Amino acid sequence: MDKALETMINNMPEKTGKSLQQWKAILAKKNFTKHMQAVNYLKNTHSVTHGFANTIVSLSKENSDSAEDLVTQQYDKKELLIPIYTQLIETIKGLGSDVIITPKKTTVSCIRKKQFCLIKPATKTRIDLGLKLKDKETTQRLQNSGPFGAMCTHRVQITSTKDVDEELIQWLQESYNSAN
Repeated sequence: MDKALETMINNMPEKTGKSLQQWKAILAKKNFTKHMQAVNYLKNTHSVTHGFANTIVSLSKENSDSAEDLVTQQYDKKELLIPIYTQLIETIKGLGSDVIITPKKTTVSCIRKKQFCLIKPATKTRIDLGLKLKDKETTQRLQNSGPFGAMCTHRVQITSTKDVDEELIQWLQESYNSAN
């Protein structure tokens, strides 16, 4: 299990008032069909922050795949992207000790107090990196959010580890800084 996720789970009782197992039991009784329905329920009814609510819901899915399993499934038949994903995660974790990496079924969310980026294996040869960069102009490389919709403001298409360069790291840092 990712160390940041493990820390988040360990801190859950103190920060949310209940353990992951207790939250899972609560959600099991509700039987939500949509991820965001459950997230909004935890936020609105139990005053759980978005980061914790999202993690609780992700970890409460019936198949209860581990974070590692979810990432493995995302990159099944997309093995060429694993070095890019690994480099992105290492870079993102280096932004600060409060980064929380939350794998989901098709994406990996990177959260501080709020989600600041999203990693998605878009094709067999490309990862789409969604960023939240308020009031930032789009460029040929820093495109509009595309398939991420309102979850992100911008998207960068990454096809090589060389694409994780100083410019991209600067955008990641800017997105991370605004998520406090």
